[in-house]
Amino acid sequence: MDRSSAGSPQVFKTIKEFRDWRRSVRGSLGFIATMGALHAGHLSLISRARELNDNLVVSIFVNPLQFGPKEDFGSYPRTFETDLELCRKLGVDTIFSPGTEEIYPDGKDHCTKVVPPPFLGEVLEGHFRPGFFTGVATVVSKLFEIIEPNMTIFGEKDYQQLLVVKRMVRDLNMPLLVEGGPTIRADDGLALSSRNAYLTEEQRKIAPMIHRILSDVIGQFKSEPNKLTALVEKGKQQFSKTASIDLQYLEVRDANTLEEVAAFDRKVVLLTAAKIGSVRLIDNLIATP
Repeated sequence: MDRSSAGSPQVFKTIKEFRDWRRSVRGSLGFIATMGALHAGHLSLISRARELNDNLVVSIFVNPLQFGPKEDFGSYPRTFETDLELCRKLGVDTIFSPGTEEIYPDGKDHCTKVVPPPFLGEVLEGHFRPGFFTGVATVVSKLFEIIEPNMTIFGEKDYQQLLVVKRMVRDLNMPLLVEGGPTIRADDGLALSSRNAYLTEEQRKIAPMIHRILSDVIGQFKSEPNKLTALVEKGKQQFSKTASIDLQYLEVRDANTLEEVAAFDRKVVLLTAAKIGSVRLIDNLIATP
């Protein structure tokens, strides 16, 4: 079937409307959680979930609980009509796009929250963005409860987020499968992100350096497997030579637990966050011995 010729997805704004629809669904239900401003990274997740499931729901909800007081909640790109057309072309059945008051009827500061374990939620991104993963875990758990999917896919570009969601599903005995989808990159290596739209033309030329440095460091792991710490330090030095990039962290961790590692004797992930001007970008590369 050419799904691009199908009708537009049904759009539900309220939990009641969605649940009424959900009761009529037969077969497996896949779910992709987004904040909209869809790009090729999102579309790869949607396409994969479409292949694997009889029915597919995409949520579009800019979650205020995961933005800090000085972050870009107000200016975060909102492109609903474009997103709707992209979802139509990929054969999405339903879009759940609630308002803030529908998800947080008493306000985001007065809801029950899901707090990930500190070893996952307070390191790396959690250190630089306190409360971020509580915001993510809370809204994702609410969406899972509303949508009741059989499976979901989260992108590996947000690697720590993927691990937090997997851990939450395991710890809270949620009955669904969580998969990771590979990072989608531009031709020059820059990981696709909704925030790339904030980059100026000159900043966009600089941004691929992040991926190049990660690749350089990862490329040396197999030749010097017991010198991971020294290799990461060399990577930090490479960042320091690029005045336009403000490095926040560059760390190698166990790919399954985010524990610190000193040798390349297991699957690892090299993670980074850096700012170019006011734009904060994250990226990672996974390596297996």
